[in-house]
Amino acid sequence: MAEISASDVMKLRKATGAGMMDCKAALQESNGDFEAAIDTIRKRGQLVANKRADREASEGAVIAKAVETKGAVIILNCETDFVAKNDKFVEFAQSILDLAIQKLPSDIEALKALKLDNSTVGEKITEQVGIIGEKLELSFYGKIEAGEVVAYIHPGNKLATLVGFNKKVSTQVGKDIAMQIAAMAPVAVDKENVSAELVAKEKEIGRDQALLEGKPENMLDKIAEGKVNKFFKDFTLLNQDFTKDSKKTVRQYLKESDSALTVTEFFRQSLK
Repeated sequence: MAEISASDVMKLRKATGAGMMDCKAALQESNGDFEAAIDTIRKRGQLVANKRADREASEGAVIAKAVETKGAVIILNCETDFVAKNDKFVEFAQSILDLAIQKLPSDIEALKALKLDNSTVGEKITEQVGIIGEKLELSFYGKIEAGEVVAYIHPGNKLATLVGFNKKVSTQVGKDIAMQIAAMAPVAVDKENVSAELVAKEKEIGRDQALLEGKPENMLDKIAEGKVNKFFKDFTLLNQDFTKDSKKTVRQYLKESDSALTVTEFFRQSLK
């Protein structure tokens, strides 16, 4: 059997993040073959992943980042808040996010297939399952390309927003809108961006409420329309009251900053 030195163990630990004893055991099992030892640790990670596949990963990190005209947001889930707050877990999530911004893959599966160091993102997640001992899951990825993109992460990494503007925006305005989205949870940029299905649902709810309140039949549709307009006011970003000055809407706040400025799209993601 090959002699396993402390430096070999440290080298493997640095490459994989696995514990010292796990690294030593993997090197002994592979008779000192470094690459084979890495594969052994990965396989053990896959074994742990399979065993924990039915566990609920409801904690994690929700992080976003923007670099001028592009940005991305991801959710990396784990099982416990203890792991979610661990610096290495957050650093790992950040490495995935940085890669996402660099490459802007088309969807989450394409992100998982990207190379991160000497493995794919999906393989790295499996490795970390073996190292951490908890189920990990990359459950969301979204990207925005726009005139300028701004990101906001609420303290604690439980909620993040990403917002695209049609042109360059001041730091203060960008931050205000990103935080507006975090606080007020709009469902769309403007009323024309709300799906027909959701509009129909809100109209039906409004009609049923009016009926239960005993309103006249000939008034139901008008009342329902009013309920839909109230929904647009409360849940579409540009029509919401601006949180820092409720006397104006978000649309008015943007126009005061720059008459041509508007929001193109946004994401608001949080741990469910």
